[in-house]
Amino acid sequence: MTLFNFFTCIETQYNNELPFVAYRKPGESSISAFLQKDNTLHITKDFTEKGFVFAPFDDTLDAILLPADNASKIICSDYEVIPTQLNGKPLSVVTGEQKAFHINLVNKGVEAIKDAAFEKVVLSRQEDVEIKETNPIEIFKSLLNHYPLAFAYCWYHPKVGLWLGATPETLIKIEGQQFSIMSLAGTQEYNGTLDVTWQNKEREEQQFVTDFIVDSIKPSVGHLKVSKTETVKAGNLVHLRTLISARLDSNSALKDVISIIHPTPAVCGLPKQESKEFILKNENYNREYYTGFLGELNLETVAKPRSGRRNIENRAYAIPKKSTQLYVNLRCMQIKNSTAIIYVGGGITSHSNAESEWEETVSKSKVMKNVL
Repeated sequence: MTLFNFFTCIETQYNNELPFVAYRKPGESSISAFLQKDNTLHITKDFTEKGFVFAPFDDTLDAILLPADNASKIICSDYEVIPTQLNGKPLSVVTGEQKAFHINLVNKGVEAIKDAAFEKVVLSRQEDVEIKETNPIEIFKSLLNHYPLAFAYCWYHPKVGLWLGATPETLIKIEGQQFSIMSLAGTQEYNGTLDVTWQNKEREEQQFVTDFIVDSIKPSVGHLKVSKTETVKAGNLVHLRTLISARLDSNSALKDVISIIHPTPAVCGLPKQESKEFILKNENYNREYYTGFLGELNLETVAKPRSGRRNIENRAYAIPKKSTQLYVNLRCMQIKNSTAIIYVGGGITSHSNAESEWEETVSKSKVMKNVL
C-alpha cells in the first residue's frame, strides 16, 4: 500500500469515529495499522486472542483489544524518515504549585523508602500543553520522523480516547517459546555521546529492575541469559539497558508472565504491590494508560530461512509461530480537544534528590513537546 493511501485509510477511520492503531516498530521502515470494523469495545483478560492490545497501568483494570478477526490490517513498507530538527521550545507553563507538589511527592516517597515501606517507587505527573495541530495523523507523522528508534504509535477508540507516543522500552517479545525482556532505567539528557558517567542512584535503580525481572521469571523459564548493561539513546535522552532472554516453560501462559512483570519496577516500584498502593494514593491523578503496555498479541509469523540450498528448499515447510511484541507506554500523550496531556515520571530511591527528580521530568517532557 502506498504511503498516501495508508494515511488516507487512517484519517477516514478517525473521521468515522472507528477504533484503530497505527504503529512502527523500532528501527523498521514499514508502518502498520489495525482498522476495527465497528466501534465495539473489546477487552482481553487472558491474552489468548490475536490482535493489538492496549492495557492500563493498574493491572486490576481491563486491557483493551483491537481483535484481528474484527479488523483490517494494512501495511506501508516504504515510509522514509524525514529528518527534523528538535527545537525544545517549551509549549506549556508549569506553575510553582505544580512543581512544589511534585517535589513534596518525591520527598514523601524517599521518606517511605527510608521507613522500609518499599525499596523503590516511580512517581509521575501530567502536564497540559495547548496545541494548534489537533489532527492526530500529523502528530503521528512527527513522531515517526523524530524518533525512528522508538515504538511510535497512534491509538484511538471513540469510547476510550486518543493516545500517541514513542516509547523506548520493551515489556516483552515472544517468538514461539523464546522471549526477551528489557530492563531500562536511569536517565540523562543526551549531549552528543554515549560515553556518560552514571551515578550510584541511577545504577542502583537499574539493578533493582534487572534483579526483579530475573528473580520473578526464573522459576518458569529455562536457558536464562542476562546481557551486560549498556547506555542507549532514546530521543534526547540516554538510559541504562539490560536485555534478559529465556525459553518459556511449556506450561507457562502469556497471562502468567504478564502478571509477574507488569507493572515492572521501572514504572511502578519494588515490591510491586506496596509501591503501587503508594502511587495510587499519593500521585493525585489517574495514570490511565501511561506506564501500561501495548502491542501485537499472538500474531502468526514465519521465521526467515537461513542461507543455503537446503533451507531454501524447505522454506515451504516453515511452521508459523505466535509472535507477541509488547511495549511499555512511556513518552506518551493523550489528546483531548486542543490540549495534549503529557505524562512524565522517574524512579525514586533512598538516594534521590527531589529537585533533580523534578528536572528529570522536565527533560522527559521535551520528548513529546518536540513533536507538537
